[in-house]
Amino acid sequence: MRIARFSIDGNVAFGAVEGDKPDELVLDIIKGIPFTDFELSGTKVPLSKVRLLPPVLPNKVVAFGRNYAEHARELGNEVPDAPFAFFKPSTSVIGSGDAIQYPAFSEEVHHEAELAVVIGRLCREVPRERVKDVIFGYTCANDVTARDVQKREKQWARAKGFDTSCPLGPWVETGLDLETASDLTVQLTVNGQQRQLGRTSEMIHSIEDLIVNITEAMTLLPGDVILTGTPAGVGPLVVGDEVAVTIEGIGTLTNKVVKRG
Repeated sequence: MRIARFSIDGNVAFGAVEGDKPDELVLDIIKGIPFTDFELSGTKVPLSKVRLLPPVLPNKVVAFGRNYAEHARELGNEVPDAPFAFFKPSTSVIGSGDAIQYPAFSEEVHHEAELAVVIGRLCREVPRERVKDVIFGYTCANDVTARDVQKREKQWARAKGFDTSCPLGPWVETGLDLETASDLTVQLTVNGQQRQLGRTSEMIHSIEDLIVNITEAMTLLPGDVILTGTPAGVGPLVVGDEVAVTIEGIGTLTNKVVKRG
């Protein structure tokens, strides 16, 4: 099931996305929230009539860096022996169709296409064999990065945590099992030109590795998001660009880059 979060007439709701053709998609509004048992209301609205919002509002976004060997090498970094985590704040999250605001403190902003894992239940110290039980679904992400600031400041809080630096969407796909999610095509285009292309099977540390690693240290809450790393091909964005992340079996996350006003 594809579950979207949206607004219509000033109201915010979750809905199940139905249909196959992009111009014929509709939302069956969900009663309640999708992290517990829920029912479909039967009230349907065309997707074209709503504004898509970030599919979840995470308490935290835990991101893992240098998790594809070729990406680590393209930036001159060593491949880490263990998962390498950092955080993006909830204020960095935007949805598909929202604008990435180019920060005034950077002159080199890069795109990074990533598979995002959405957590479905409160969990801590998750054993490997139970990882599949704590995953709600998967969505597309763009770990937008102020690369010059990342290099200059070493500590990544500003470089990867600025407002609008974490586009997520367009919805959460709950129908993928862990095995399938571990071998999906991830691609990114800028103005229709392909920049990144890889597969989640190229990850150094698997989805299971990442969730086991971070839950050894902290509790994850329903709606929290894990970013699993980016394949090679990262590069610059400029004001006016349209950047699109497409992940096999999930969908396409699209955002335009604008000057921060």
